Amino acid sequence: MSLEDIKSDIKAIVAEKDCGPIFIRLSWHDAGVFSTGKLTGGCPNAAMRFTDGGEGTFGANAGLPTVALDLLKPVTDKYCPASISHADLWTLVANVAIETMGGPAIPTKFGRKDAATSAESVESQVGRLPDGDKGCPHLREIFHPKGFSDKDIVALSGAHTVGKCHGDRSGFDGKWTENHLKFDNSYFTEMLSKEYADETTAAGCPQKKHAASGTIMLISDLALLEAPFREHVELYAKDQEAFFKDFVTVWVKLQENGCTGLRDTL
Repeated sequence: MSLEDIKSDIKAIVAEKDCGPIFIRLSWHDAGVFSTGKLTGGCPNAAMRFTDGGEGTFGANAGLPTVALDLLKPVTDKYCPASISHADLWTLVANVAIETMGGPAIPTKFGRKDAATSAESVESQVGRLPDGDKGCPHLREIFHPKGFSDKDIVALSGAHTVGKCHGDRSGFDGKWTENHLKFDNSYFTEMLSKEYADETTAAGCPQKKHAASGTIMLISDLALLEAPFREHVELYAKDQEAFFKDFVTVWVKLQENGCTGLRDTL
């Protein structure tokens, strides 16, 4: 089986099921646990596929070990682990989904090693994955130890241009942009052009909602309108190519954090 065979099968699922956003979230949460400083370790190792403990049971990962992996199962059963590791597949599927939905082409390297059990998970999501109901200090606390600058935080946040929040998973509810299956710079343009009112979801989570369109922003999203984050929001809102360029750089870094010995070929 070739890399193109795997990518073709991924594209077919994304097109049929409109599931690109959850595949992006799968890769982001697998890789995003990496940290340095007070917390160390963590890497993309597909530990979420185990649900007896560890990352597969984190609240932040709700829906990933079930919905996302169920959607991906035909590809997983066909190619893993003989042709590609689970962790490499999760990386690839996000990158293919981004491009399929209109986003930039993202280079994928290979060689990530799968966790053998849930015991290879990090100890907790706390301090590793961001909370949607917190502001700039929290974003810096999460992302700076991963090696990301304030500008990088804004670029990574642009992935919210696709997808939705689900009340039964995160507690937040709604889509960030009006066309939530198109990867573009709408997250930034809508953030700057719309007025959002306070809202509490059925699960009791605070968020912001635009009355006319029904789109939402989280507290962590609108925090990006504060200086010095705002200048990057404004740049990306008027220059989609600048957003795509910076997003590719920081997204690849996220997907490779904690990895060694990666290669260009499958």
